Amino acid sequence: MSVLPKPIPPLYTVYILRSTVRRASLYVGSTPHPPRRLKQHNGESKGGAVRTSRSTLRPWEMVGLVSGFPGMVAALKFEWALTNSHLSLHIPSTSRINVATQKKRNGHPKRPPHSVTSILSNLHLLLRVPSFARLPIKLHFFAPDVHRAWIKWCGTSNEPLRDTINVVTDFGLAANASTEGDKEITDATSQPWGIYALSLDYAPIKDYVEKTQSAFAFEREGDCVVCGEGLNPGEGLYAACSNAGCEGVGHVSCWSEHLLGKEKNDSIIPVSGRCPKCEGQVRWGEMMMEMSLRLRGQKEISKLLKKPRKRKAAISNDT
Repeated sequence: MSVLPKPIPPLYTVYILRSTVRRASLYVGSTPHPPRRLKQHNGESKGGAVRTSRSTLRPWEMVGLVSGFPGMVAALKFEWALTNSHLSLHIPSTSRINVATQKKRNGHPKRPPHSVTSILSNLHLLLRVPSFARLPIKLHFFAPDVHRAWIKWCGTSNEPLRDTINVVTDFGLAANASTEGDKEITDATSQPWGIYALSLDYAPIKDYVEKTQSAFAFEREGDCVVCGEGLNPGEGLYAACSNAGCEGVGHVSCWSEHLLGKEKNDSIIPVSGRCPKCEGQVRWGEMMMEMSLRLRGQKEISKLLKKPRKRKAAISNDT
């Protein structure tokens, strides 16, 4: 049975879980739906993991996560490497931070215990190795102390991350709460925050998708913005500029070569750059998500662009 290709998912994450009862207890996992996964870990719905099922450790909280993976496989590889940094082949032996000092009964190396510092230090390391360094990664921190630990580690590391990695903090009530004696005062009407404020669908690129749907539906591809060659509708892989008001379209290979620039001899996957037509900033990961959605996700596009139904006018009491 053949498996139909799917578009790049709107969200796939690798998350850091911490027990609110025993804060030294940590867990690393992956999911496309953090709120649902947290409920599973806390026993509020079916699922979860055996390691997080102990009632003495619940409830758990997600204190940080990594997003921007192009699919489940990439996220699972990153999760495994972060969890098993003492074994992962993604990490060169000369760069390894965690080293196994004990063995299991079967003779295999025993994983060193996790700590916030060990997880963040290995996270910093994995974001620099070739396997993951060019993914459109975004880091999210939901606990102030974990974010402070990240800032501290970044300050002590001699190897900086690329500046295109976006770091987002959302501490919600933890940052805005005030105290009056021993009583915590919070705003009951506060907006969703943390994992509950994450967009789980393609809504963030809705305008981008709407623009490209119009351009390709009416065959306004024009000429490649990089090489100038005419683009025959429906006869190639074409990527489009993500900036509002710009309908620059080009061959994927041309976009790649243009965005790589001087890096093209060392890398094959671009990160970001400027559109040749409008000079606006574009991100390769976002462009590939839109293209995959356009080519493989008509069902998802229909749902995204579906206009809400108008409510029927109320029937007059006189009729």
